[in-house]
Amino acid sequence: MRHGAIPGSSGRVRPLTLFGASALHSPCDEVTDFGPSLAALVEDLFATMYAARGVGLAANQIGVPLRVFVYDCPDDEDRRHLGHVVNPRLVEADGVEVRGPEGCLSLPGLEAGTVRHDHALVEGVDLHGEPVRVEGTGFFARCLQHETDHLEGRIYPDRLSGWRRAKLLRSVRRAPWGNGAA
Repeated sequence: MRHGAIPGSSGRVRPLTLFGASALHSPCDEVTDFGPSLAALVEDLFATMYAARGVGLAANQIGVPLRVFVYDCPDDEDRRHLGHVVNPRLVEADGVEVRGPEGCLSLPGLEAGTVRHDHALVEGVDLHGEPVRVEGTGFFARCLQHETDHLEGRIYPDRLSGWRRAKLLRSVRRAPWGNGAA
């Protein structure tokens, strides 16, 4: 991504990996090549996220098993957070646990009350291998936890239990993209 460029403007929209695909349930590999292919991946992630009207997107959601995610997400005070993290690690998830509605571009049109911490800190690097540290509260903290979960091979339904999980899985089976699976 060129400095000052509009994120995603030079990227291509890629198909989303949907619930049930093995790519969403496998931990992603560390990025070791910080060349043009990584910059193109970040651009494609932004373009795909914007086309799907999301606030975050992990590389495995477009079938690329690398530890990269992008975000353009407000916090609870409507401050906009925009960026990307390569090889992210969730180093803090603390504060009050809050159950809130959570959706995912890999489960289009569905959401469920999911418990997340109201503060999160992610550390990683940028496209050039320079250290980055991203801290969020409220909805943005939820986004950071959600995207790092993806890179570990977890999706938000994995955090559900009981009737919430059963209800979501029934909805997946009924969804036009669900193919009766779940």
